[in-house]
Amino acid sequence: MTIGFEVLARDGAARRGRLTTAHGTVETPAFMPVGTAATVKALTVDMLHATGTEMVLANSYHLMLRPGAERVARLGGLHRFMRWEKPILTDSGGYQVMSLASLRSLDERGVRFRSHLDGSLHELTPERAIEIQQLLDADIAMQLDECLKLPAPPEEVRRAMELSLRWAERSRRSFTERPGYGLFGIVQGGTDEGLRRRSAEALVGIGFDGYAIGGLAVGEPQAEMFATLEATVPFLPEDRPRYLMGVGKPLDILGAVLRGVDMFDCVLPTRSGRTGQAFTRFGPVNLRNARHADDPRPLDGESLCPAARDYSRAYLHHLVRANEILASILLTWNNVWFYQELMRNIRRAIEEGRLGAFAAAFAADWQRGDIPPWRG
Repeated sequence: MTIGFEVLARDGAARRGRLTTAHGTVETPAFMPVGTAATVKALTVDMLHATGTEMVLANSYHLMLRPGAERVARLGGLHRFMRWEKPILTDSGGYQVMSLASLRSLDERGVRFRSHLDGSLHELTPERAIEIQQLLDADIAMQLDECLKLPAPPEEVRRAMELSLRWAERSRRSFTERPGYGLFGIVQGGTDEGLRRRSAEALVGIGFDGYAIGGLAVGEPQAEMFATLEATVPFLPEDRPRYLMGVGKPLDILGAVLRGVDMFDCVLPTRSGRTGQAFTRFGPVNLRNARHADDPRPLDGESLCPAARDYSRAYLHHLVRANEILASILLTWNNVWFYQELMRNIRRAIEEGRLGAFAAAFAADWQRGDIPPWRG
């Protein structure tokens, strides 16, 4: 491995680990806020540091179009460009292969697509995807894969999985190994347990620094996602990090950690913050609702996050209804802080051998719902 990973504690299938990269260490299980265009929307780097974030995700597809990977490289790489000195993981653009289906064509060589910005024609191959990520100077790069929306016909799921394996081999050959930099393979196969096992075993045979589980949280029920994880994780190496892509909801994260997953990313906390939704220990709070208009209480008086502790619900409601930029800033800060606090609590629970009890208590509080409305 060119990146380091060690398991420090276990509680059932859950692992408490430490990932070491060229730009620092990441305590796992870890959540990576999504910084699509070299920024976690609505937050400064200093605000991210305050939440305890140790690694962010950036999007190769968007950065290759604007400002361009070669330009970022000339300016010293993504870390210097965005003033983030800690680790960065970049996706390969594979998710956009799915989400921009109306703008692309796909074959064995790769994907040809038109930019959603100006309609210009581009090609993304496994080799180019790796080149882009290395120009960006990502600590962890991802192979190019094809991700399908579920449900999908079985023959399509098999075809996409096999194509992703062939692209994995080409991605591996194209990757230049350097100390502290790694490449992850991506397990595909929909919710078909046999295909997932075939994909995992073939990727392990190729040999990667870590293994991602892709193609989930794309329309399937939670129970199917968990069953797929249970069918996949046992075939991944014990000494490599495991990354569940695009997940997600707090209860999904907890369930995946219980099944042996180490890393997560999702746009949910940031996107929700920009649309008036705040996450708390007692579930999500919609600050657009009129019931908050006269409520002097904070979101959570016990939180260490200033956004949750120091501003009234009435003020946050006002900001949201007035479409003030500060609403997005404060609610996003609250949400990312909430996710990082959840991960800190998960790591502590694994170390102390009480993850099951913590997960049950968290789920009970989450399902109980928000504190009663203010009655004055």
